[in-house]
Amino acid sequence: MELLDIVNDKNEVIGQAKREEIYQKELPHRIVHVLVFDDQGRLALHKRTPWNKFCPNCWTTSAGGHVLSGETYKQAALREYQEELGTASIIELAYKDIYDQDGIKRFLQTFKTICNGPFKINQKDVYEIKFFTFYEIKEMIKHKEIFHPELLFLLKKHFNV
Repeated sequence: MELLDIVNDKNEVIGQAKREEIYQKELPHRIVHVLVFDDQGRLALHKRTPWNKFCPNCWTTSAGGHVLSGETYKQAALREYQEELGTASIIELAYKDIYDQDGIKRFLQTFKTICNGPFKINQKDVYEIKFFTFYEIKEMIKHKEIFHPELLFLLKKHFNV
């Protein structure tokens, strides 16, 4: 059972709820993403498994997920990075955003790092991971590959993709 913090419009914790309740009641909460670049500047994207409840088979950030109740953004980012890719190199804060879709406000913090792998993927959540240039990602979008909406938001806002 994942317990998440409910936050107000200033991103201050005002309560806690189970993940399911957060989405049922459309409560504002916190999300982290980790962008892993290789030493050639390519971005690692992971493809979600077909059995993921949300956005199955879609490409998403290198790692990411919900900030659990009581966690800092950085703790959550390191946990997700370790859980999904089996590694956790040094990360640094890159972006703070508010993402509002379907009436649910999410406070995002995105971290970045450089790591060439190897990765030990969690096959429960991650089908595969690959490095892509931004040109390749643009082509994938153009050819209707499926992307997680938060990844598309981050690519457009911060990388002009």
